[in-house]
Amino acid sequence: MTSAPQGPSYDRGGLAAVLPSVAAALGVAPAELGRDADGLLPLAPSRSAVVVLVDGLGDELLRRRGGHAPFLRSLLADGRRLTAGFPTTTATSMATFGTGRPPGAHGLVGYEVLIPGADRVFNELSWKDGPEPHVWQPHRTIFESAAAAGIHVTRVGPRFFDGSGLTESALRGGAFLAGSTLADRVDATLSVLRRPGGHLVYLYWGDVDKIGHEHGCASWQWGNELEAVDAELHRLARSLPGGTALHVTADHGMIDAPSETRLDVAHEPVLAAGVRHVGGEPRSPQLYCEEGAADDVRAAWAQTLGADAFVSTREEVADLGWFGGLEDRVRPRIGDVVVAMRGARAVVDSRVHRPQVLRLLGVHGSLSLDEVSVPLLSVPAR
Repeated sequence: MTSAPQGPSYDRGGLAAVLPSVAAALGVAPAELGRDADGLLPLAPSRSAVVVLVDGLGDELLRRRGGHAPFLRSLLADGRRLTAGFPTTTATSMATFGTGRPPGAHGLVGYEVLIPGADRVFNELSWKDGPEPHVWQPHRTIFESAAAAGIHVTRVGPRFFDGSGLTESALRGGAFLAGSTLADRVDATLSVLRRPGGHLVYLYWGDVDKIGHEHGCASWQWGNELEAVDAELHRLARSLPGGTALHVTADHGMIDAPSETRLDVAHEPVLAAGVRHVGGEPRSPQLYCEEGAADDVRAAWAQTLGADAFVSTREEVADLGWFGGLEDRVRPRIGDVVVAMRGARAVVDSRVHRPQVLRLLGVHGSLSLDEVSVPLLSVPAR
C-alpha cells in the first residue's frame, strides 16, 4: 500500500481563506468572519470587490494552457497558488469557499454522501431528496457575515442556483441575480457595482468544468472555452468602477481519465464484497461498509489498486487532516474507507452511477496537483 499524503491547507494557503480575506479587505472585522487575522491573506483594502469562481480552472491547467488566456496569464506572476481541499469536488469546495471552513466543519464531504441513520447516499451537488440545507450545514456563511456587517452582497449565477440545496447550504446570504451567459453575468455584476455603497459580488461560471468533463481538459474545446472566459473577465476588469478589486479563483482542477484507466465495481467482485454503498466519486470513492467489514474492504481495495491509490480508513484520513478539523456530527458522513486515486486511474460503479457519469472523460476529486491546486489572481482597486 502506498503511504497517504498529508491533507491540503485550510488556512491562508487554501480556498477557505479567499472569501474571509476579501471580506476583511472590505472592512469586515476578522472576528465577525470567524477567522483569526493570521489566517487571512494580505489583500489590499478596497471599497468593493468582485470574486469570480471559474469551476474547474485548476492552477496547473491554467499555467499549462495559458496561451488561451492572455489576461489571466498576465496575473499569474503576482497571483497565489492555493489548495482546494479534499475531496476536490464542486459541492465540497463550494462549501469550503462559502463558509471559510474545512469539510470536516461544514460537513459537505463529497459528491455522494451517506445520510447517517437513513441508510442511503444523496448527491450534494443536485441535492435531490437531500436533508434540510441549514441543518446539514449550520455554520454562518461569509456572505451572511459580510451582509450583517453592512456590505451589499450579491451572488450572480444560473437561475437554478437560486434557492437550491447546495446554494442554501454553502452560499446563502445577500441577493441573487441570474444570468444565462457569462456576458450576462458580467453585465449584471457591473450594474450592481454602479449602485451606491460597498459591494461584494460573487460571480460563478461553470462551463470550463462542464466542457472538461465532456471533452477532456486537454481538448481544443476546453481551450476555446478558456479563451472566451479570459476575454469576458478582461472586459470585466477594464470596466470596474474605481475602488473595486477583482479576484479570480476556482474550486478544483481536473485530469483526463480515459475509459481504459478505469475499474468498475460492478465487474470486480473483490471490490464489491462487504460494501453497502459506494459514495464519493470516481477519483475519490468513499466506501460505506457492512457491519464489521471495513478492515476486509480496506485490505481488498488496497491490494487490488496497489500503487494506483491511497486507501485509508476514516480515522486515518481524519488524523492526516484530509478533511480538516472534524466535527462529531460530520464524522459518520465520511466513508468507513476513503480512497484517493493516483495517476489517471478512476473507479466507477455502473450499478449506481448514471450513464452521464460513466461517460465523463475529465474527472477530479483526488489529491493530485492538477486537481487540488487552484489560483487566486487579483486586480487591485484603482
